[in-house]
Amino acid sequence: MHTPKNTLPFKFGLLAATTHLLLSTPLLAQEAPKATNDESLEKIMVTARKRTESLFETPTAITSLGENLMQAANIGNIDDVGKYVPNLNISRYGVGSTAHAAVFIRGIGLQDHVITTDPGVGVYLDGVYLGRQMGANMSLPNIERVEVLRGPQGTLYGRNTLGGAVNVITKKPGDEDIASFSVKAGSRGRVASDVYLNVDVTDNFAISGSASFKTRNGVGTAINLENPEKEIGEEEEFSGRFAAKWTVSNDFTLTWSLDSVDNESGQSPYTIELTGGLDPNDPFNGDFPLLDESLLPADPDDLATTVAGIESTAHDGWGSSLTADWTVNNTLSAKFIGSYRTSDYEGGLDDDATALNLSEFPEEGGADQYSLEIQINGTYDNWDFVSGLYYFNEDGFTRSGPWVFSPFNTPDGLLNDGVTASFGDFGYFDLNQETDAYAAYFNMSYDLTDRLSVGGGLRYSRDEKEANALFPSFPERKFVSADFSEVTWDINASYQLDNGLNVYGQVQKGYQTGGFPPRPFGGPDQFVSFDETTAINYEFGLKGKITDDLSVLAALFYTEYTDLALPFSDPTSGGGFVTIVENAGESEAQGIEIEATWEATDNFTLRTAVGYIDAEITEVDAGVIGIGEGDSPAQTPEWTVMIAPTYFMELDSGALINFSADYSYRDEMQGQSNFNPNEVIDSRELIGFNVTYESAEGDWSISLYGENITNEIYDQGRLQQTGFVGIVRSNDRSEFGLRFFKELEL
Repeated sequence: MHTPKNTLPFKFGLLAATTHLLLSTPLLAQEAPKATNDESLEKIMVTARKRTESLFETPTAITSLGENLMQAANIGNIDDVGKYVPNLNISRYGVGSTAHAAVFIRGIGLQDHVITTDPGVGVYLDGVYLGRQMGANMSLPNIERVEVLRGPQGTLYGRNTLGGAVNVITKKPGDEDIASFSVKAGSRGRVASDVYLNVDVTDNFAISGSASFKTRNGVGTAINLENPEKEIGEEEEFSGRFAAKWTVSNDFTLTWSLDSVDNESGQSPYTIELTGGLDPNDPFNGDFPLLDESLLPADPDDLATTVAGIESTAHDGWGSSLTADWTVNNTLSAKFIGSYRTSDYEGGLDDDATALNLSEFPEEGGADQYSLEIQINGTYDNWDFVSGLYYFNEDGFTRSGPWVFSPFNTPDGLLNDGVTASFGDFGYFDLNQETDAYAAYFNMSYDLTDRLSVGGGLRYSRDEKEANALFPSFPERKFVSADFSEVTWDINASYQLDNGLNVYGQVQKGYQTGGFPPRPFGGPDQFVSFDETTAINYEFGLKGKITDDLSVLAALFYTEYTDLALPFSDPTSGGGFVTIVENAGESEAQGIEIEATWEATDNFTLRTAVGYIDAEITEVDAGVIGIGEGDSPAQTPEWTVMIAPTYFMELDSGALINFSADYSYRDEMQGQSNFNPNEVIDSRELIGFNVTYESAEGDWSISLYGENITNEIYDQGRLQQTGFVGIVRSNDRSEFGLRFFKELEL
């Protein structure tokens, strides 16, 4: 059992002291002229609460990353966003795929991608929920902004937003009449390009479209395959998006969009570290006595597998949505959002990372989903509201085989200590699940005075799941079903101080649906449902301009979780790698998040983000194994830090030169929820830069960029297995290159 760190009063004392230090110190700085900044925080508008409002006035913890900021920080996909937002961490473990993104906010998330599991953080594309983590690591060309909401979002977003939500908002047709293209070339064979068009075809019809391509060489090779399909860590992706907006009348518009992606990449870099055996006297405990360090490649980025095809991964999918906006009258409006999405993936891991056929799990899966949402929204004298009905359906599968897990099933007569394979030469399993989700919600805010606003909301959510599975230890296919429902709510109040600062307080209840374990190799008795998780979050925040030059977003939070569902792995139970999901009982998290923008001069801006969190299991229900009081949730660094200075100078010709750098730090964290010293992930630091020359007309630019310039190689995930730890290594290695951008007005 892992010992809890501190008492609750001490933790809040530390947080209060940190808040005072970070907020008060900059006030001593000498006043300076306000910098010219197109993305000044006070001007940023967000739609986090499904209504358009100022970032400063939104009573919740939210980070908004606009297009310019993402370019300056070399943010190209969702994985990169995780480097620059406080208390946000994004990891990859799913079948070695670069398209996988497991998003964790404030200690809540899920690494597993199997169809019977649901993420703890919701990812949305223009208001459409993306139900799967596989494919969530989407590329971000020509995106208007990315909003990261931290804390339970149970009222407006509902199920599976226990930790928060990530909103990706695209540029809308008709926003601008331009065409643009960019090309990028760099080290490690990096080549990328995208084209973008946004134009009014007629007075009431506009279209936009983009097409993108990116590729990069790998960092290792599959040394024992004669003709490997891909290099280890290689990237190759095509993606595109088309949208059309028809303004039927002054009161009614229709927007249709279609997007697609085709990703064929190499497996993420993967290696192992040998640990002590589980029980050397028991040949059925899953140990691999044949493993030896001499069997591992000299370069840990290389892979020694002899299983052809497992060195490559693939993901493809497409989605379409239709949004109708109707302004009923001066006070009421209505919105309809309908969507359909489909995706498929192939991947897998050679878990022992050697030429021995000891543990290989190739895998494929896919999901089809559609959703319907109807909103009725209103704005009256002093109050506004958002209400809606929501339906979501998903039908998906996960299949694996032929897989090997010695000594239970071993190919070609290769046995450990003469033990006969239990389930034949190879193994197969598959899971299938269909989910129907229903919800009704209402959220409102009311201005009591010019300075004081109060608000709140209610949501009813219901999930109906039907699943079936067949594993080698099952005598026959098992069919299961379960229903989950919850009423979630929030209340909030915000007040504008005399100096213009906005303070807010809120209490939120969040809901994570229950489900079924992803790998019940131990038998049909393991294929039973686990319960839903609920959370109550208490939060106090401050937003606004401390001085004319300093803007601050700060949040202090405390969250209590009931029946927090945590997965852990048991490689000794049955003929395969068992993943068990247990409801841990009670847990808590408390922390602080501060984002600041200091416009020191007309030419120099400094952005910072600091996050601190202390999360731990406080009570474990009777019968729960593998998780102890004092353990921390997986993938939850105690400290997250981002520092990004920007300096620009104007030349006599009117051209601009912009110098920007970024620093990202993630603290040490546990790889899994059950504390194991072998699974601790070390801290990491990343540094990047951009030097951009922009023409006097502003229609073209060229940039020299550097990403991870110190070539920091760090662990993305660590998973204790049978006598070794499986390690997914980072793939964002050092890269330097040039990027050219050209824009044409139409």
